[in-house]
Amino acid sequence: MPPPADIVKVAIEWPGANAQLIEMDQKRPLSSIIREVCDGWSLSGAEQFALRYADGPQLYITEQSRGEIKNGTILRLAISPGRAARQLLERIQSHGIDARLEALKELAKLSADPTFAAEFINMEGIGTLARLVESGTHFGEMLAFTLTAFLELMDHGIVSWDLISLSFIKQIAGYVNQPMVDVSILQRSLAILESMVLNSHSLYHRVAQEITVGQLIGHLSNQEIQTYAIALINALFLKAPEDRRQEEYTNPLEQHLTEMASTLAQKHLRSIILNHVIRGNRPIKAEMAHQLYVLQVLTFNLLEERMMTKMDPNDQTQRDIIFELRRIAFDGENDPTGTEKRKAMYTKDYKMLGFTNHVNPAMDFTQTPPGMLALDNMLYLAKVHQDTYIRIVLENSSREDKHECPFGRCAIELTRMLCEILQVGELPNEGCNDYHPMFFTHDRAWEEFFCVCIQLLNKTWKEMRATAEDFNKVMQVVREQITRALAMKPSSLDQLKNKLRGLNYSEILRLRQSERMSQDDFQSPPIIELRERIQPEILELIKQQRFNRLCEGSCFRKLGNRRRQEKFWFCRLSLNHKVLHYGDLDESPQGEVPFELLSDKIPVSDIKSVVTGKDCPHMKEKSALKQNKEVLELAFSVLYDPDETLNFVAPNKYEYCIWTDGLCALLGREMGSDLTRSDLDTLISMEMKLRLLDLENITIPEAPPPVPKEPSSYNFTYNYS
Repeated sequence: MPPPADIVKVAIEWPGANAQLIEMDQKRPLSSIIREVCDGWSLSGAEQFALRYADGPQLYITEQSRGEIKNGTILRLAISPGRAARQLLERIQSHGIDARLEALKELAKLSADPTFAAEFINMEGIGTLARLVESGTHFGEMLAFTLTAFLELMDHGIVSWDLISLSFIKQIAGYVNQPMVDVSILQRSLAILESMVLNSHSLYHRVAQEITVGQLIGHLSNQEIQTYAIALINALFLKAPEDRRQEEYTNPLEQHLTEMASTLAQKHLRSIILNHVIRGNRPIKAEMAHQLYVLQVLTFNLLEERMMTKMDPNDQTQRDIIFELRRIAFDGENDPTGTEKRKAMYTKDYKMLGFTNHVNPAMDFTQTPPGMLALDNMLYLAKVHQDTYIRIVLENSSREDKHECPFGRCAIELTRMLCEILQVGELPNEGCNDYHPMFFTHDRAWEEFFCVCIQLLNKTWKEMRATAEDFNKVMQVVREQITRALAMKPSSLDQLKNKLRGLNYSEILRLRQSERMSQDDFQSPPIIELRERIQPEILELIKQQRFNRLCEGSCFRKLGNRRRQEKFWFCRLSLNHKVLHYGDLDESPQGEVPFELLSDKIPVSDIKSVVTGKDCPHMKEKSALKQNKEVLELAFSVLYDPDETLNFVAPNKYEYCIWTDGLCALLGREMGSDLTRSDLDTLISMEMKLRLLDLENITIPEAPPPVPKEPSSYNFTYNYS
């Protein structure tokens, strides 16, 4: 007979004594259980003790968290968090250097525990640590442990960052600005400054006065602190006031950039990131990829103001830009004597330039997006790639067969499309790592990207032999060409051009036809019947693949932690498919994690259901902000007996589909993800083609034929990596 749901069997350790094996009644007060345990070892003062986990983070157990204790858990009797906080506070203020170092080392470890943190903070512990830092008397390991403890305590959100003193900020900034500082101190100093900027508007201004982005650039060549430095650069830019963030345009080719925009645009920052980070000799980890993605988004968001600015048809400065486009295309050098004569021909010229409004082309730029950004792109092409611009305009303006490509209209629509594809103006998504290396290879990456794409559009227009009526169809094909090329992650603009060359109109048609095969092919009744016969064995094949992936396991990131690179956990299915093993990790693993390192487990027989998205317990408190939408789409939870949950946020859509499908298959339920449907269609089509090929190769002998056999069954190994 199974034990009652409120009873968990645990082992409790105490140094120098044999462990106690007890059945913990979860309905009894925790203090009563601790008193009973102390009596078992003849320890007095039970109120001075508490229970902690013996493995993993070794967190204190409270009335609120005791429900997470599982059967077979090993606990440890320890001094209470209040007593521990008092003792450590006394020891870190002692005169003995060795005793203080050991106390700070233990404090750095305990500060991650929310129960201990609350007790230590209530004793003015954060103020004590801040004074130790401000004194400037701590160095090396002692200072590193002090900063680690401070950051861990502040991350609990119990104390406001606004209470931090200016002298503390100056001291932390001083560590960042010093040429020779220990790496561990630099890492923690940068992380503290990042948290200040992200959590306090007033502290942003103070930090910005002490630290410049130019000073942070010097740290990007150090691989140990690159991620922290870029994270602080992103935080400074993200929280900068609007007037320091946006670009203020005069002449679009001689822009005056404000401080933050100028920093992000400068060649030195870009080249350092390209050479020391993207092309460095270390693989880029998830946290660095995320920071590069954030930097890419923030850089492109500098374009938002121009994208949302309408052209003023009465503004002569803006109208002069359109005149300049016309002059470069048709006049060559200015001819002052012929200016008046040419004015009568402007309407014809604007028509040949491909503007929708031939009389007043300024009206073409009054819709937002793309607003003035489209005009900026066109002028950049005309000035920097003048030969290309003139060739595109003249070869289309000279055609009389209605197949001319309207340059102006195409450039405006293309700019709008590129803004949508690169999500200009959108906030960065939490957990997204989708950065493109090629945008770090050029000082004017956006404009160069436009120039490549406008040439692609002109080429595709000719390949499709399009007319004005086909405009939307051409733009759809061009969007597909660009998105497919970007998905290949070209490392440079030249590589992008090569990818786009291979994605001509004929190739897009071939790809579309190939992708439709799984949907439209084999529709005759006998083929449909064969498909239905094949489907169960293919589903079983997919199910086994899902189980194999769950047995290999996956690494997941913990939510709610700003310093994302330090909080991971791993989960994998046992080889007999009966137990889910999971546990915390210090960093993202490079390979398979042994079962021995995963301290927690859930019997599959205890799992009641799997829920996804907003039905997950850890998503119900999430806001509907843009940056949380992607997290919501990757969230799922395992609900198991008695009323426990194991909450996941998958690193990407593929892992989400693998895990939700695999868990559903474990519970005997239908696998319904997009990935499963795609795999099913692909594998069934492959199997059917092979079986039909077997049938085509059968030769009928002259003698009476033997009893026909079933077509052979093929074994597939489908590689998902």
